[in-house]
Amino acid sequence: MRRRAFRRIRALTALLSALVVVACVAEPPARVGGSGVALAGVAPTPPLGWNSWQPYGCGVTEAQVKAQADALVSTGLRDAGYRYVVVDDCWNASTRTKDGALQSDSTRFPDGMSSLGEYLHQRGLKFGLYVGASDKTCTQYQGQYPGATGSRGVEQRDAATLAWWGVDYIKADWCSSNGDHDDQVAAFTAWRDAVRATGRPMVLSINPNSGVSGMPPGQRFDWGGVATMTRITNDIAASFASVLGIADVVGLVTPRTRADAFNDPDMLVVGQGLSAAQARTQMSLWAMMAAPLMIGTDLTRLSDAGLGVVGNQAMLAIDQNSRVVSGAPVAGDPQVWSRAIGPKGLAVSMTNRTSRNATVTVSLASLGLSGDGVVGVDVWTSKRYQAHDGVLSVQVAAGDTALLEIV
Repeated sequence: MRRRAFRRIRALTALLSALVVVACVAEPPARVGGSGVALAGVAPTPPLGWNSWQPYGCGVTEAQVKAQADALVSTGLRDAGYRYVVVDDCWNASTRTKDGALQSDSTRFPDGMSSLGEYLHQRGLKFGLYVGASDKTCTQYQGQYPGATGSRGVEQRDAATLAWWGVDYIKADWCSSNGDHDDQVAAFTAWRDAVRATGRPMVLSINPNSGVSGMPPGQRFDWGGVATMTRITNDIAASFASVLGIADVVGLVTPRTRADAFNDPDMLVVGQGLSAAQARTQMSLWAMMAAPLMIGTDLTRLSDAGLGVVGNQAMLAIDQNSRVVSGAPVAGDPQVWSRAIGPKGLAVSMTNRTSRNATVTVSLASLGLSGDGVVGVDVWTSKRYQAHDGVLSVQVAAGDTALLEIV
């Protein structure tokens, strides 16, 4: 009986092992919209900029947007690469014009969107606007803003309007309880085709997740054939747990990243509830992902330390590296990511996800390296760490990340 039971257990173990192998080598989901990129040449590296939603929500005004644009210039962030100024939901009037065109709220944006675009362009910045990809914007869908001015069915008309205003970046948000995949594909493909038809180079950033239950469609499907940027999760919160949770999700879909097609892990929440160490962790992980960096903070109130974190040149050089690939966790360890940079370079992030100071280690073999001559230089502190006995070890403060360039 024992021998027979053992044979059964052995057979079951073999079957489970085979299933695991099949699961591991299963083909990734096909790229929605085809194998090519949606809009070639608009974003060879991840877009950098500022978004209005976190600091202003539905109260956003023309004066506030201009003040943030001026702050991008005066702080040096524009020259560091942060050029997109994106006005999120609630910029629009609750109704369209008599001939069906989108229009801005005349009280909060008295000079109109074309004028705002000129203001931004004169300062060497780029202009971004939010649209609803279904029949309503998010705040309209949630009952927080009047009207139903989504773009479903009139994408060509709305894309032409935005192009005429000088828009360089479109954020298209689904915002509907309808999670039918075919409907979403049709809506976002219509936006891609409408942008193409304008002849104006515009980044298309989509969020297929808003209002949809279950696994976020941005995580489940590869949308790189219909969008420049795709939100992978639901909205970020201003907490360290949210930052880490999003990183864990993006770690599952890193192969999708390429020039003009990026996983979007949502906005930077530096200055909104993160400690200085946690802020460095968000910037480090987003850079390792080759992620778009969209600041979601009032720049006129961000501390010098916060400005130094988002503007760190060495960190930005990793994010903007011309070798546009996402890093990934090393050997399944969420504490350690590696990313190829340049012709033969390597960046490694080592994150202490705990509330106490700790030593984070990684074997050189798991990085594809060997020899104790390997040295990592932390972009935040310029401190050098040398490998010993085939292992790279770094003392990392609670919640912090050492972002190393291997030299």
